[in-house]
Amino acid sequence: MVPDINYAASDLQRENADSLPGLTLLQFGTNWCGHCQNAQALIESVMASRPNVARYWIEDGTGRPLGRTYRIKQWPTLVLLRDGQEVGRLVRPQDATQLLGLLKAANS
Repeated sequence: MVPDINYAASDLQRENADSLPGLTLLQFGTNWCGHCQNAQALIESVMASRPNVARYWIEDGTGRPLGRTYRIKQWPTLVLLRDGQEVGRLVRPQDATQLLGLLKAANS
């Protein structure tokens, strides 16, 4: 069973994202995207043990300016911010170790 995906239109603006404190994961995609659905279980398995990481599910696509400012081309794309600055990203993660590595690198 595919976990529920919570992508929604976001009113988060780039200037607000740039000032977010601590670690924040921006997860760009759509609820109907097959790649997003396939990656959801592994993303959830990692993020369930990371309550200190703020998270935004951002519906992306035509007319969604936030994704354009991050140059999102494929879904899902995970952009990890530390104090508003991008410290890494994953595009279409295939296994949990990729996301774990990204989070570990951000904490170094």
